[in-house]
Amino acid sequence: MRSPQQMTDGGDVLDAVVVGAGWAGLGVSYWLARRGLRHSVLERGRIGETWRTQRWDSFRMNTPNVQTVMPGDCYDGPDPDGAMTRDQFVTLLEDFAGRNALPIEADTAVSELTHENGAYRLTTSHGTLWARNVIVASGSLNCPVRPVWAAGLSPALRQIDASGYRSAADLPDGAVLVVGGGQSGVQIAEELADVGRTVFLATSRVGRLPRRYRGRDIMVWLVESGFLDVRREEVIRLAGRIPPRGVLGSMHTISLQALSAQGVVLLGRLTGIEDGGSLSFADDLEANARFADEASDNVKRYVDDYISRTGIDAPVAEPDPAETVAMRQPNPTIGSLDLSHSGVTSVVWCTGFKGDFSWMRLPGALDSAGQPVHADGVAALPGLYFAGLDFASTRKSGIILAIAEEAPRIVDHIARHS
Repeated sequence: MRSPQQMTDGGDVLDAVVVGAGWAGLGVSYWLARRGLRHSVLERGRIGETWRTQRWDSFRMNTPNVQTVMPGDCYDGPDPDGAMTRDQFVTLLEDFAGRNALPIEADTAVSELTHENGAYRLTTSHGTLWARNVIVASGSLNCPVRPVWAAGLSPALRQIDASGYRSAADLPDGAVLVVGGGQSGVQIAEELADVGRTVFLATSRVGRLPRRYRGRDIMVWLVESGFLDVRREEVIRLAGRIPPRGVLGSMHTISLQALSAQGVVLLGRLTGIEDGGSLSFADDLEANARFADEASDNVKRYVDDYISRTGIDAPVAEPDPAETVAMRQPNPTIGSLDLSHSGVTSVVWCTGFKGDFSWMRLPGALDSAGQPVHADGVAALPGLYFAGLDFASTRKSGIILAIAEEAPRIVDHIARHS
């Protein structure tokens, strides 16, 4: 494999450069190669670096094995409804890149992207590349976000983000406060409870999904029924914003009531620090649990309607233990928590992520929050694209399932405009 310096000797300009070698970047590279476009994939670390370094040890994919496939591949293993581990998924990405001889430049970080003399200039840790097109596939959910007042907590408290959590064994002895009721928050809270840790969970207004419903994995139903094809604009219209993805346990349904039955102490939304250092919580625990239950019911009704409309012979719904167990609430409700008196020694922040695109020096490419401006992955600047963004086009965007549609669409656009 040639180095970036060799690839640009003599003023050579590549057809395209892909930034990032996760599932999105590799999917785009696959289609660029099929179209015969000269390109390079720049990766700051190793293939699947974010999956290697920002997922906990027991992490599993939320798509079943039958759907965790790359473009041109299909699953033919013995466990279609199973869920890949973090390491298995990284191996899948490495195998895909190797089988397709994709031009990966590992350990090549991009520090600056500019547009000069009709081409894009990429300054990297190994030199400079020039390209007619750039596809940014570095991820929009890789930089953790914490409340600004988190810095005001006691320095004796261990604070980590979901991306920094690996296992309960890495946390100091004592109780743990997990902040955030989304995907990472509930899965980490469940894992901590399973090993006997005292866990407080600050919940939030997040929907959830059953893991299985009427004889199939729920993700199979959502793909087949078209639920995931709902456009971004419609999602915003219905919710007033892009909502967090519904909670979906990788192996089974996870609900707030099931977590409480395991001993997790449920709290309302964390609202701030009080005088004296205690944390305050909103009185919205019941509302948050009800919102999650209603979201699950809505999805099941959608699937029921699809089954009825198409005449599919599906078994009747069976009760899900995670949805039928009664929720245990603190009595009295906890509106304020003194971390020291409660034995809390660690806080795991599961309060969201954003993308880091600060290396892009392209006026008009990013909005006021530093996030991509695009339509279906196509930027306003000619030759600039974004792949793998969450909710970029539809509900499916941001899930590995999307790249089979997203990558060829981007590459077709490049081919038509080159």
